[in-house]
Amino acid sequence: METAVKKYTFKDFTSDQEVRWCPGCDDYVILRAMQKALPEMGVKKEDVVFISGIGCSSRFPYYMNTYGMHSIHGRAPGIASGVKLANPNLSVWVMTGDGDSMAIGGNHFIHVLRRNIDLNIVMFNNEIYGLTKGQFSPTSLIGQKTKSSPYGNTQPPFSPGELALGAGARFFARIGGNVPKEMTQLFIEAEKFKGTSLIEVLQNCVIFNDGCYTKFTDKAVKEDKQIYLEHGKPMIFGKNRDKGLILNGLKLEVVTIGENNITQEDLLVHNAKEKDPTMHQMLVRLEYPIATGIIRSFEDVTLEERENALTKQVKENSKFKKTDDLFFAGETYEVK
Repeated sequence: METAVKKYTFKDFTSDQEVRWCPGCDDYVILRAMQKALPEMGVKKEDVVFISGIGCSSRFPYYMNTYGMHSIHGRAPGIASGVKLANPNLSVWVMTGDGDSMAIGGNHFIHVLRRNIDLNIVMFNNEIYGLTKGQFSPTSLIGQKTKSSPYGNTQPPFSPGELALGAGARFFARIGGNVPKEMTQLFIEAEKFKGTSLIEVLQNCVIFNDGCYTKFTDKAVKEDKQIYLEHGKPMIFGKNRDKGLILNGLKLEVVTIGENNITQEDLLVHNAKEKDPTMHQMLVRLEYPIATGIIRSFEDVTLEERENALTKQVKENSKFKKTDDLFFAGETYEVK
């Protein structure tokens, strides 16, 4: 029998554990945004589970007053998949970082997206290994000087969004680590989505990679350097809301409203629900402005639905109705 969901506040999801992140870290913003989002999701506290791997982001389950597991490096998606498949009624969240999910956990990461299990992934992308004190990660930029690349990183970085869409992700969103209001709403939308959702947080590491996203996320420039996408709305941005995106051949082009007879009607309208990911890939790759918000949200059949349909079909077509039928089918012999 279903029971009414208690009305929670963020304090209901706050644990009694001391939060041990560096002062000024965006992880605090992510934590509070999640604690504020959960009461708006309409789920019971005892039905929420946070699974993490290894890294600064992976401390997250300790700070949530829910069920959770601090698991092993890169394997959180596999463990979360098992949790969700064992109890489909749970709201399952994977909290991970760029190193945890895209290096040792890369295989688990792409396959959970491919399978489309109904769970949520939040990736803290700070373009560095923070917990192990500043080595370059799979998202570190070429030339970036770190503890393990003192003369500059020579390896091209992964783009989480490109990799996710290439793996068949149905839901991908991106958000700056310093906008708690928008982040809270993205978490709520991710929970509503049926399938695997991935949110990349552009998270600043104040100790080992400070300012890594300042050119996009600083309050003085973010309106001119980011385009916050909303389904069904024109692709418009800028402090004066006078810039937008059009398609010029096979490339996105930034235009100014009022110049060259450009009006708001000429701008592209965002369609996050489009099955074809071509435009979503173009938006993910865009460097100016960088795309934030929900870039892709295409609902598809989940793994659970496919498995349930197949199980039902096999049962209906099987001549075995109970275990004994199977045991005594075909040739049998008796030991005396």
